[in-house]
Amino acid sequence: MPMNPHDPEKLERLIHRTLRSLPDLRAPHTLEARVLAAVAARAALPWWRQPFPAWPFAARAIFVLLSATVATGLVWLGMSGGLPDVAQLWARISAPFGELSALAASVANFTEIVTRAIPPLWLYGGIALVATLYTTLFGLGAAAYRTLYVQR
Repeated sequence: MPMNPHDPEKLERLIHRTLRSLPDLRAPHTLEARVLAAVAARAALPWWRQPFPAWPFAARAIFVLLSATVATGLVWLGMSGGLPDVAQLWARISAPFGELSALAASVANFTEIVTRAIPPLWLYGGIALVATLYTTLFGLGAAAYRTLYVQR
């Protein structure tokens, strides 16, 4: 029966009929054993390696109380001046990165100087060469794929 490609209801009915006529797919017979083994392995984990909601209630309560105590202590130490100054702490942490930042700035400066020394015609020629080589590689790859894998 010829179908009008602009009639989505007929197309939908045809697809629905075709899919309903297909037989049900059967799962591999080894799937059930693998799933049951995975469930058993997960259930055999100790409670501290399971997700937090699966922990015993007492363990969850103790964890929450300890976390709240540590957070409260840190806030109290911060307010009372017991913690080091944040600026001093940041300076100590970021000191090694200062050398890396200076190195990156030097490399960027060198790259800028070299780029300015190259004539623009050479830059455009290099970009054109890279684009041509990329296009050639893509074409050869497509030709090889069609030759090796496409059935005639």
